[in-house]
Amino acid sequence: MSRLWSPFVQNLVPYTPGEQPKHRSFVKLNTNENPYGPSPKVIAAIAGTNDDSLRLYPDPTAGDLRQAIAATHGLSMAQVFAGNGSDEVLAHAFNAFFRDKGPVLFADVTYSFYPTYCNLYGLEYRTLPLDAEFRLDPAAYEGPCGGIVIANPNAPTGRAPGLAAIRDVLDRNPDVVVIVDEAYVDFGGDSAAPLIAEYDNLLVVQTFSKSRSLAGLRVGFALGHPDLIEGLTRVKDSFNSYPLGRPALAGALAAWQDRAHFDETRAKVMASRAHVTEGLSAQGFTVLPSQANFVFARHPDVAGADLMAGLRERGILVRHFGAERIRDWLRISIGTEADCAALLAATADLVAH
Repeated sequence: MSRLWSPFVQNLVPYTPGEQPKHRSFVKLNTNENPYGPSPKVIAAIAGTNDDSLRLYPDPTAGDLRQAIAATHGLSMAQVFAGNGSDEVLAHAFNAFFRDKGPVLFADVTYSFYPTYCNLYGLEYRTLPLDAEFRLDPAAYEGPCGGIVIANPNAPTGRAPGLAAIRDVLDRNPDVVVIVDEAYVDFGGDSAAPLIAEYDNLLVVQTFSKSRSLAGLRVGFALGHPDLIEGLTRVKDSFNSYPLGRPALAGALAAWQDRAHFDETRAKVMASRAHVTEGLSAQGFTVLPSQANFVFARHPDVAGADLMAGLRERGILVRHFGAERIRDWLRISIGTEADCAALLAATADLVAH
């Protein structure tokens, strides 16, 4: 704690990212990265920006990328916002839509960056409990509030609420912004994007990090009514007019256009997810139904922290959260077939002792 900090900084509890090891090789199943690389067309597009044009600022509007995304979803470019990863897009949305409006509502077990954003911007928030099976109850999201955030599918549980539940929440809350965070939707969930035409208070946020294998490039976007996009743009241009560099814009556009690579790699991930779910279940684990590129699992006889430590000793990283309700659960990213085989061999050894 420094005497030179602004007072509010002393009370910030920053988000804790997953471990990125530097001095040892691990089977890395802790940060939900795609195990398959980006499209070769992405690599070529990025390489094509390695020239004298780097002396020039990039397009502050991300026009070509937004137009491509809009066309895919049957939207106008005015309904698409692009930013430096979906985390930045979410941060701008909290700032643009939730200030001075009452408590922000989100689940008690969900992406832990949501309370971090609230603390950063001085926003009141209230968590609403998922049910015993970690499912969202739309009826809980009713009454005065300043805004709502729903992860679809949820993290770390992997469960998707379904469009009927999202629609129910929107119908109950017509006068506040409902953010639907869809970082993992391409692995089996149903996107809420088709509902944008019906609800002017719906903001759908997605990322290129997961299903398009571009976590290292930092590109995210939002879909919504033009008024919401204008609000995001005002915040963005008051913070950083150029959040996406030339390589990021070129790579993201190429990734969006290469649908074949996108479909091939996400299909592999979903097939491996089914294999991991079956294998862990056979070992006595409880595994939640997942529509994400990870599974959420616990074993009745071995504590979550012990499983995480045992896996790490065997060269495998997974994610463990210390919150009381989920302290015996592990979030396990889906890797390559070889990664998944190594995981199942290691868990079999751990639960046998």
